[in-house]
Amino acid sequence: MQLQVARIGKPHGIRGEVTVQVLTDAPEDRFVPGTEFVVEPAASGPLTVSSARWNKDILLLGFEEVADRNRAETLRGAKLFIETDELDEDDDEGWYEHELVGLEARVGSQVVGKVTALNTMPVQDLLMVTTPGGEEILIPFVEQIVPEVNVGEGYILLTPPDGLFELNSDDAAAPGTEGTD
Repeated sequence: MQLQVARIGKPHGIRGEVTVQVLTDAPEDRFVPGTEFVVEPAASGPLTVSSARWNKDILLLGFEEVADRNRAETLRGAKLFIETDELDEDDDEGWYEHELVGLEARVGSQVVGKVTALNTMPVQDLLMVTTPGGEEILIPFVEQIVPEVNVGEGYILLTPPDGLFELNSDDAAAPGTEGTD
């Protein structure tokens, strides 16, 4: 099975290094020199790590196949995967993006959209839910708001606070205009 561990961002410097969005809990184990990644799109890979270093909170990777900034620029947005059969099926600590994307988002029994992405952030992760009307809503991926994830049945259950779906709506009231006469 393939497991996504990173998404490539922008180039860094002129020697072909790239920034990456880390999607694994063990970057020190996944991004060691010599590690080969399956890449999506396939035309961009495979890629073999030649260097890995942290610049503040950003991981910078160099690849044997990437010699300069021009080649690094072509990798922007590519996804890095590893081949694994190590997945712990009893792990209730988290979900991988590939498990969540495509699930229906429900409030009670009403379908309010589909999960289209998982944005991993330093403080908390955010689910991107696209409504039937095409609006993209960011949902904090915390137990209070997403109490149930049922991959087998194909849905997540939401208990959103009042206003969460209206927050990103085009017809939402301007801040400070609620309740004025």
